[in-house]
Amino acid sequence: MEVYEINAYQEVAAWKKKLMKRSGMLSRFSKTTQNKINSVIPEKIHEVITDSIKSMVKTTLAGSNLTTKAKDVSGLTFEQKEREVLKKIEAYQKTATIEGAGTGAGGLLLGLADFPLLISIKMKMLFEIAALYGFNIKDYEERVYLLYVFQLAFSSDEKRIETYRILENWDHEKEQYLEVDWRVFQQEYRDHIDLVKMFQLVPGIGAIVGAYANYNLVQLLGNTAMNCYRMRMLAE
Repeated sequence: MEVYEINAYQEVAAWKKKLMKRSGMLSRFSKTTQNKINSVIPEKIHEVITDSIKSMVKTTLAGSNLTTKAKDVSGLTFEQKEREVLKKIEAYQKTATIEGAGTGAGGLLLGLADFPLLISIKMKMLFEIAALYGFNIKDYEERVYLLYVFQLAFSSDEKRIETYRILENWDHEKEQYLEVDWRVFQQEYRDHIDLVKMFQLVPGIGAIVGAYANYNLVQLLGNTAMNCYRMRMLAE
């Protein structure tokens, strides 16, 4: 292995160790509160939200699949690929920051519009990252893999560890996981971002909160994606 690859391998190990740690007390309290709220929401409402997010994500996946041009990275080293990936993450962070500031400054209606816009930005970034690492984004299995990467980034302790195990053994066990549990997918994502997104709707601070939150959420997803693809490539 090259020095860069050894360093990347060590970073993946450190990332995994951090991933396995329990969240802080505030995060656990927030999750417990959200679970209680979810338990009193009528099942019909859960079904509507699940179907809406499922449709939203599938539409975004289809659009990203059509608009993402697979760059020829066969001649690039692992280090060169990662430099390109970091550039993409930075570019999408800027886009998400501008979008968050704009919708946050626009009050309730534009604040609500931030939800689908941010999902679109995140999914598009995942497609670009996968393509830069040399994976075939037109392959259905790779698109499902992206959804698990997304879920890993925005999950509670228990679900995060479970999702990591799926990704860790993906190339050997993927046939078992090609059907996504959309109810879990949407609820974990909503629980992760609900609190910060509520502050985005507050007049006067919405723009600042929206910009800051979107920047960090995209950074979290980008870092998660990098380490997931590193894990696959370095295993080879």
